Amino acid sequence: MPYAFIQEVPADETHYREVRKIIGDDAPSGLVVHLVEKCEHGLRYIDVWESQEAWQQFHDQRVQPAVNEVLARHGISPDPSQAHFEAIDIIDTWFGATHQ
Repeated sequence: MPYAFIQEVPADETHYREVRKIIGDDAPSGLVVHLVEKCEHGLRYIDVWESQEAWQQFHDQRVQPAVNEVLARHGISPDPSQAHFEAIDIIDTWFGATHQ
């Protein structure tokens, strides 16, 4: 069953790029789409995954270790309470002709 969420984090584009560099460019198994936009308090991620299990595995094995490394490099202590997370109910996804 598809799994989707919106998450807002108090991070900036520099931190995001550092995390992405550690994670790499290979799309994780189960990812449908990952969007990042600037918002009032940092960044907003909008993700759609094939399943919650696929997201959780990617988060635990690749995202969280990369985030922890970047935060430590900048002397920032992780504080999950600062992130806003909202599950969303996806009806459909549609990609344009440029989607690879």
